[in-house]
Amino acid sequence: MPNSESAKKRLRQNIARNAHNRAVKSHVRGQIRKVREMIATGNVVDSEAAFRVATKKLDQAAAKKVIHANVAARTKSRLSKAIKAIK
Repeated sequence: MPNSESAKKRLRQNIARNAHNRAVKSHVRGQIRKVREMIATGNVVDSEAAFRVATKKLDQAAAKKVIHANVAARTKSRLSKAIKAIK
């Protein structure tokens, strides 16, 4: 347990940031799952629309350092490759 006032504040900040980051990651994973589901159905138009949303969310998460920029780039690349494969 933190003893000093500054340590107590840091704990409060860490708890709040952890909750926010978990929510962002969960939302990003949900968007990625939607894209993969659309790819599995073979629907090119819907998968591209879902891909655009997922790309935006990945970039936003990477910009806020919630996920690493390379992870975002790798995920976008793999999703894009999968969409091109069903065309």
